[in-house]
Amino acid sequence: MRVCGQCGARVEVGVRVCTNCHALMPLDATEGVFLKGATILRASSRIVLDKKLGEGGMAIVWRAWEFFAPNDPRAAQPRLCALKIMRGARGSLDELRDYFTREADALGRLSHPNIVTLHECFEHEGRVMLSLEYVEGETLDSLIARQVARATLAGPGALPGLPLLRAWHYFQQLLGALAAAHAIGLVHRDVKPQNVLLRADGVVKLTDFGIATRSTSQAGQSNAVGTGAFMSPEQVLSKAVDGRSDLYSAAIVLYMMLSGRLPFPTTDRSEFAVRQDQVEKVPPPLRTWLPQAPAVIDALFSRALAKDPAARFADAIELGSAFRAGLGLPDSEEWRAQAEIAQGARGGTARMPELKERDQTLRELLVARYQTAPMPVRR
Repeated sequence: MRVCGQCGARVEVGVRVCTNCHALMPLDATEGVFLKGATILRASSRIVLDKKLGEGGMAIVWRAWEFFAPNDPRAAQPRLCALKIMRGARGSLDELRDYFTREADALGRLSHPNIVTLHECFEHEGRVMLSLEYVEGETLDSLIARQVARATLAGPGALPGLPLLRAWHYFQQLLGALAAAHAIGLVHRDVKPQNVLLRADGVVKLTDFGIATRSTSQAGQSNAVGTGAFMSPEQVLSKAVDGRSDLYSAAIVLYMMLSGRLPFPTTDRSEFAVRQDQVEKVPPPLRTWLPQAPAVIDALFSRALAKDPAARFADAIELGSAFRAGLGLPDSEEWRAQAEIAQGARGGTARMPELKERDQTLRELLVARYQTAPMPVRR
């Protein structure tokens, strides 16, 4: 038995949540692989855990350093990584393994400057682990929350969300990542601000491909996976999905960036009620919250959030180009580069070396376009 540090109640070893106060219990020494400073030995390197970044029901993510053997060409430069460790949950190991191997398979077939890079997938002491690119920054979710807090303090007249140019800067990168994934037949199925990482220099990284699937392969599932606030109607109903499902979710992300709120609120509402809204309700026009936006923005969101996938934009590049042209945003070189990368991905190569060659150029273009100018007032 252990003692809860918050309420003092006795809790059985292995129980993750206190049965009395529902506080999250710390991991104990029997799960030593999760302790700061623990070392995981690999064939030609060792990985040392440095700082816990977060945890969920399926995984714990650590910031870690990988030190390579002296005879390894990379020995002079240790690699900072994000190590995603499978939980040892009882009765669900097969499901967790599927989650990890699915994510590794998806990331292994993608090479894009706006998608986190997979270094390695391996097993250690019965747990599957993913060594991923470490992204120094924050999630889009935390940025939106901070902007909403500022708007609340500023009072009437303040922008409820991000300035348009800054939102577009992030959104075009998200669309570029999705365009490349869709081009090789992958559907993310969990596009949301929590899975969009923002580097300090403004570069976006899409992460968490754990429930990604092949296009149209979801039909007939009894359990609709995803996050209700961002799920497409066909995803809620366990119908077949393709890239247009992710685009519906991405449009909700943009709606949230600009308005500071979800089209279908989640506070004090059940997950079932939110999912029901996705199927049955029309979201409020964006100009309800942002009256200075041009009228065309509601027409664009009406199509992007259509209940019928056939009524939406056909692909990520078409969606982005429509918003760019409709809102009078600049036709930038980096947006054209996103279209080129998506076109290259459609060639079907597994790791697409041409994408790596474009990586640095695209990053420089994206950083150069980083803008925070407020949205022009248009009535």
